[in-house]
Amino acid sequence: MFKEYLIQNWPLILILLAFVISLFTTVFLNKKTIIRMYILTLAIFLLSIVVFVEFYFAEKAEYRLARLILMSIRYSATPLIIAQVSITFVKRMRWFVFIPALALIIVNVISIPTGIVFSIGENNELVRGPVWLIPYIMVGLYSAFLIYLLVKRSNKRLMEIVPIVFFAFALGSGLVLPFIFRDAYANVFCLIIAIALFAYYEFTVLQLTKKDSLTGLLNRHAYYADVSNDPKSISALISIDMNGLKNINDTIGHAAGDEALTTLALCFARPLKSKQSGYRIGGDEFIIVCRKTSKDEVLAIVDKIKKYVSETPYTCAIGYSFNLEGDRPISDLLKESDKMMYLEKEKYYSQTGNERRKS
Repeated sequence: MFKEYLIQNWPLILILLAFVISLFTTVFLNKKTIIRMYILTLAIFLLSIVVFVEFYFAEKAEYRLARLILMSIRYSATPLIIAQVSITFVKRMRWFVFIPALALIIVNVISIPTGIVFSIGENNELVRGPVWLIPYIMVGLYSAFLIYLLVKRSNKRLMEIVPIVFFAFALGSGLVLPFIFRDAYANVFCLIIAIALFAYYEFTVLQLTKKDSLTGLLNRHAYYADVSNDPKSISALISIDMNGLKNINDTIGHAAGDEALTTLALCFARPLKSKQSGYRIGGDEFIIVCRKTSKDEVLAIVDKIKKYVSETPYTCAIGYSFNLEGDRPISDLLKESDKMMYLEKEKYYSQTGNERRKS
């Protein structure tokens, strides 16, 4: 039995081992996220054992009850795994995301004596109950919710959308293929989920090398790499500098300063579309690069940022410059937008009477 399990699941085991080794050596993720990923890999491994044993019992009528219990676990596991993925990959996700999955567990347990979701016929075959679609509907809703959250919290850039599309395709196959291959699909389900998770993790790690860990915006290295790529398509730069970060750090603490930066970063990111990218290039210094964006669109972005920032307890100085003909060096654009931004910053400190201190 053990030999048969290894033969059937060896590719899965190798992928999960690669996942664990990658997690052990990564320096880009926080400890809580890594622990949650370990739990995910363990859950997939245990599910593969459940699936193997269930199908091993399929030809043995004396194990009918054990098989029903294992089927209940298999039908319940997928929503739990996707809920765990949500907790792992989406920041500030609450524990109540597990409530629908827990409700499905209750339905599946009830199905063991009643057969409302599944049962085993006289010839030891699977019989679908009157509400057999509920587990599939639950998985579909969880998958759609997870993809929605990932897209919503992304920077809408190609490097983030591509792994999300791949992940959505993998989850979608988990909904469609069971109707094509029937129960045989259960033998490869764990492998598909493991591949999807590992691929998405690898994409995420690559992205983290280009992202600022605090704000979620792109970092300084990404800025220099991006502006050197097709600079003629850059039609405007927007320079932004937070006011009073040094004072917040000194009087309230660095945690409060981090919260301020995170809050403002959300204000900067909200109005941006696929043609615009936001970067944190220093402590309280931000830049927005606009490609193939009209003057009116740039000014609209600036107005929206000012509106969103006005709804927070914080303030910032903003400057911008245009390159509508695509013939100006990026260094000149930056000098011009910085000059406007610093003038606005000096005006702020003059009006408030606060001493300007470099953060």
